[in-house]
This record gives sequence, structure tokens and C-alpha cells, in this order.
Amino acid sequence: MRTGSEAYPGAAVLGVEAAWRTGLGMVRYLGPARSTDLVLARRPETVTADGRVQAWVIGSGTDASARTPSETAALRAILSDTDPVVVDAGALDLAAEATAPRILTPHDREHARLRSALGLGHAPADRVAAARETAEATGAVVLLKGAVTVVVAPDGWAATVEAGTPWLATAGTGDVLAGVIGALVAGAMAHEGRTVPTPSPHGAGAPRGASGRVGPAATLAALAASGAWLHGRAGAIAAQGASIAGASSSPPFGDGPITALDVADALPRAVAEALAHS
Repeated sequence: MRTGSEAYPGAAVLGVEAAWRTGLGMVRYLGPARSTDLVLARRPETVTADGRVQAWVIGSGTDASARTPSETAALRAILSDTDPVVVDAGALDLAAEATAPRILTPHDREHARLRSALGLGHAPADRVAAARETAEATGAVVLLKGAVTVVVAPDGWAATVEAGTPWLATAGTGDVLAGVIGALVAGAMAHEGRTVPTPSPHGAGAPRGASGRVGPAATLAALAASGAWLHGRAGAIAAQGASIAGASSSPPFGDGPITALDVADALPRAVAEALAHS
């Protein structure tokens, strides 16, 4: 993970925490000194030296306008390599010129800026169509965040994932989501010599509305959609745990406000549930 900044160091903590709690055997973090200190204070098992990785998460908690030339060069090197990259927030401006397999994770405002930079103009009202245009223009998977998250691959595969709870609309949950997706992609890539499962667009457990051609980009998109689902389920678990009325009550009385770290803390249970039903 290459995330966080002096201005937004917490993003690094949230993403690293999420990656660990999704089930990786090792998380490597590279970032500013303040972010590194906070990451190690929260998760001392994190490796903070450069080395081999299976996937990258970049951009969370960063601002492109404040990025140094050396950091820009480092990000461009990552984006021109062959390892998959989850591109978030302050690194999205570099996504179009990249060649690495990518998952772009903008929210609506970031997506509008990205489309403008690409010369795509005003986004159509249909968010799936808008994300598809961006995916085709960049050659990357686009995960457009929102109450209904849209995931589209440049080869046509598409799906939507509904948020597990409206309480997910709180600061830092996007950083958690990036960590979850990065962990799933890294885990899939780590199984050298094994084929990453190819998604069936209409199979059991497929994300809602999954459709389109099945290929490498669709595989990456399915991992992104799985990450969005796990993130939403963890949010729902956390919100139920925060409820005064208790998890057995019906919404809106059955859940309560949560923070981004609450979502990360609930990820092991969400993963366990998914594994139990797989």
C-alpha cells in the first residue's frame, strides 16, 4: 500500500487495517513518516520496507495538487508495471496514462473530474453507462462508489452492489474499501501456478446484474465487486453491533452510526460468513 499523506495520515491506517482484516498473510506499507508511525502503532506487524508485492493500493488520503515530483515518478512506475493496482483518490489523475491492470475507485465527484480530463464530457444519468464509457476510455476496471456501487470492466462485464447500510456514508470508509479490494486482488495473485477463478456472470452468488464477456478484466472486476460486497456486509455488521435496540430489531431501529474503523473491525466476521456459505 502506498497511501496517506501528512495532511491525511489516517487514510493509511484505515486501508492497512482493512487489508489485514480481510485475511492477508502480510501487508507492506510505504508512505510518509507520520503515516508510517501511525500504521505501526495500530498494526505493528505491518512491513514498512520496500519489497515484492502481488498488488498495489495507491492514492488513498493523498492530494494530486500537493504531490511531489518524486512521488509522481514512483506512482507512475507502479502504474507502468505488471502488478494489479487499485487506484484511489489522489492517484486517479494518473490512471488514464497507465498500462498496469487497474481498478479505479472514484466517487461521483472524482468520476466527473476523471471524465473531464479524458474529454468524455458530462456523464449520462445512467451510472452503469457512465462507468462503462470511462472503463473503455482508460482500459481499466471502474468501481463507481455510491449507495449502489457500479463495477464495470472495459471488456463489458458489469455488476451493481448495494451498500449494506446507509451508515457507510461516513469519512474514511472509502479508504477501508480500497484496502479490502487490494487484499482480495493480492490474495488471488499470490496463488502462483493457480488460475484465478473466472466469474460466471449469471452464476449463484453473482453480484446483482452481473453481465458481459468473461475474461481477465472481468476477473479483476469480479474481485472488485466482491470487495464492495464484503465492505457493505462489514458495514451492516458494525451498524447492527452499534444499535441500542439490538441486531434483532428491524431497520431503521436495528442499526446505529459507525466509523470507518468499525467497518474494518467487522471484516473478519464478514469474511467468515462468506467462507461458511461458499
